[in-house]
Parts: sequence; C-alpha cells; structure tokens
Amino acid sequence: MYRAAVANLVIILSLVGGVSTKTKNDPGRTNVLVILGDDAGLQMSAYGNHAIKSPNFDKLAARSVVFKHGYTSVSSCSPSRSVVLSGLPQHQNGMYGLHQFPNSFSSFDKVKSLPVMLRDKNIRTGIIGKKHVGPDYVYGFDFEETEENNNLNQVGRNITCMKNFVKQFLSNNDTRPFFLYIAFFDPHRGCDGFCENFGDGRPGNGVIPDWTPTYYTPDEVKVPYFMPDTPAARQDLVNFYKTLSRMDQGIGLFMNELESAGFGDNTLVLYSADNGIPFPNAKTNLYESGMMEPFMISSPLHKENWGKQTEALASTMDITPTVLNWFNVSVPTNYFKLTGRSLLGAVADTDSPDYPFVFSSHNFHEVTMYYPMRVIRTTKYRLIHNLNYHAPYAIATDLFAAPTFQDLLNRSIAGQSLNWFKTLDQYYHRTEWELFDLQADPTELNNLADNPDYSLILNQLQTQLMNWQTETRDPWHCLPAGDSYMGRCVDLRNGEKFNNTSL
Repeated sequence: MYRAAVANLVIILSLVGGVSTKTKNDPGRTNVLVILGDDAGLQMSAYGNHAIKSPNFDKLAARSVVFKHGYTSVSSCSPSRSVVLSGLPQHQNGMYGLHQFPNSFSSFDKVKSLPVMLRDKNIRTGIIGKKHVGPDYVYGFDFEETEENNNLNQVGRNITCMKNFVKQFLSNNDTRPFFLYIAFFDPHRGCDGFCENFGDGRPGNGVIPDWTPTYYTPDEVKVPYFMPDTPAARQDLVNFYKTLSRMDQGIGLFMNELESAGFGDNTLVLYSADNGIPFPNAKTNLYESGMMEPFMISSPLHKENWGKQTEALASTMDITPTVLNWFNVSVPTNYFKLTGRSLLGAVADTDSPDYPFVFSSHNFHEVTMYYPMRVIRTTKYRLIHNLNYHAPYAIATDLFAAPTFQDLLNRSIAGQSLNWFKTLDQYYHRTEWELFDLQADPTELNNLADNPDYSLILNQLQTQLMNWQTETRDPWHCLPAGDSYMGRCVDLRNGEKFNNTSL
C-alpha cells in the first residue's frame, strides 16, 4: 500500500544552455530538481484555498509561473510516475497499473527514462523518496534513497530524514549539472488515516524534528465541490490538511538546502502532482477533479514572470520534454516520439497560445480495476472515452475503505441524503462517451455526447483523440468496437475491417 501512490511533483530545472560544468553560483541552465507529492492537489493559497496554511507552497508560487490548468496524464500512482519519468503515456511505456505486489506492472525494457537519457549526457541524477516504478534498469538513478533501500515513511514523510538526503546529494563535490527528483509519500493514505500523526511529537508517535504540526477543525476546512459535505468528509479533510502541512514545511527545508548549497540562482523548479486527491470523483478519475494538478515552474532566467499565472494547459507528460529542453538534450534517435511539449515557452511568455490541449490515458489502478479511459481536455471541453463502460466503475481499495466513501455507502443504505453533487448510481455507471463544456458546466454534470448541437465538436475531438492514440501506438485504439488485425481495426461483431478514425 505504501508503494501504491505518488501524488505531487516539483521539478527544479537548471538554467544552462548545455551540459558544460559550471561553478555553483554561475547563472545558467545548470540543474533540475523535481519534487513530487503523493495524492496532493490544489490545497494551497496559491490556488485559491485560503483555509489551509501553506506558506512554503505560496513562497514557491511567488517565485514561479503558476499554471492555472495543470493536469495529470493518468490519475494513478505508478502509471503517473512512469509518465513523469519517461514522457510516454502509460499505454505506450507499459506501466498499465500499480508497480507493487500483487499488481506488478512494469514498463517495457525498451523504454529509455529521463534519468537514463540525462546520465548518458553526463548529467548527475538522484531520487529521494517514493520511486514506485520499475524495472530498476529502466528507471535507474546515480543516487537513490527510496523505499527500495529505506522505510518508506522515513524517506517519504520524515522531512528531516529527507532533508539530510538532499543535503548529502547537494554537498557532493561533483561539478556536473544535476537532476534531482524528490518524491513525497505525503499526503497518501496509510498507517491510520493519512499517517497524520506520524512524527507529530505526541506520545507514541515519534518526533520529526523539523515539523511543527498544523492543526485544523472540521469547521475550518474547505470542502471541494466534488466531495460530500458531511462530518465524516470534513474530519477526513482535517487529517489530510495536517499531512499537507508536513509536506509544505518539507518543501521549505529543501528549498533552503538548495539556496545554502549555492544552487538557488541556477536551478529551475517545477512543482506538480501525480493524480487527484484521495477522495471520491478525484483519484483514479479523469474528470477535472481527478486530472487537475498544481503546476508551478520557477525559472531564474525569467524572474520578470515570477508570481504570474498562465492559462496554458500543462500536463505531467510535458515534464520530460521540458527537462530535456532545459538541458538542451535531444531524444535519442530511433526512439519514440514524445507527444508532450516543453513548457519553457509558457514560462517565457505567460500569454503563449501554444498550449491549448492535453491528453490523458488510464487502464488500471489495482490489477482488478480494469476501466480504460482515453481523454482530451481543451481550453473549453473535456471528452472522455470509457472503453469498458459496460462495467461499473471500480473503486480503489484505499478510497473505498476511507471514512468519506464509507459514509456515502452508509448514508445510502440508511436512505439518508448523501450531501453530494451526484448519486452513487451516476458515479458507478457511465456511458461510453462523456463530453462536457467546462465553461458552462464546470462540475461536469451535463453530458453533451448525445446532444445533436454538439455533434461537430464531438467528431472533431474524437478524431483528435484517435490520432493521438494512433501516434502513441495505443494497443487499445480499436476498442471497444473492435480489435487490431494487421495494423487495422476489425469489428469484433462481424469481422469487417474499418479505418482507425471511424471509431
């Protein structure tokens, strides 16, 4: 369970145009730092939640370009991490679901991950925290302090322990540029609840020296529109917020270490998340509440844009292209074409019109949760293709057992109001195509897929989505209407061959 989720990401990219060595304080594109949180979302003042105390998130936002529309490429832990570190959608890199036992999904041997591509260009690489992807020879780093050689709570929640590993990595006398990836285990569920008591100094909980816990009451939290507003959900959010305070203070520690080591002026920082928060309609879903992620990039070369927001759409699939672009490293020849885009253009020009859509792809979370989806999200619309729509939507184990969802079930059994924006029947049973106008219907309750007034929009988005699936060699590209045979789609009902775009 501890290896099951990866939620937030921070990338710090250097500012040197190539990979030549520089002294620590030389300006330029020298280094990259990635910080990834686990199941964390928009719970910070920088994204409009003023109920939570997030001073270090907000400090990072103040020195970043803040993407108002950041998205995950897949709302599940290992698949999302695999996309972050490869630039390939999960259906292309092979990490179809969670990596740990008994799911045991792994990326294909032929995948060439970001740390491997950078290492081949003499850039030092390191990972601290939750790895949750494999095999190791595909996702190999020079410096590794993860759950594979540490206790995951210590390396992913104990911010003092993590800080010491950061100091160790940064104090190395190696003068090569570096790529450091820090992956929190917070605020993923585990232990009891969110592990919110781990290290808080109370009897039996141990002490994390650098953490001063922040406490909340149920009346203080902000309930997102996609969650039920119930006492159980509010208490769940109280525990969630406390864990986020630990991560917030950790980010402050890591940024201080970066400055103290002399890398503050030559490192680019990007922060995002792996999937939706661990509540109904979010994690494992590809609605706005499941895809949306915090996304910030701090570039020392673009200080004039610090504190600005951009309407550009950003995806975790864009992280690898951004890092490669920053280091002026090309994708190896005869390798897959990356369909993500470098976000440096949006950092340099916050009004750039060049980022109008993102894609997402999901097959499994746990191995029993087969619910493949393909999604395109534009500035106005979201189109979801539910390939296994005949089946009820599957609920992740940690979400199902959590107080918020159990309360929904108990209320349903008792015939009480759910205080939720949809019914359980709507949540479990979905149509093949879901089309939403996000400007007119931000809560995505009005499916327009069968509305004749939107048939042209539907067809255009279906074609764009299918073209992306074809370009990324999606094994599911013919489903659910058919299967692939000799490079073409075949109707499973009568054997008739048809073009890919006819789906």
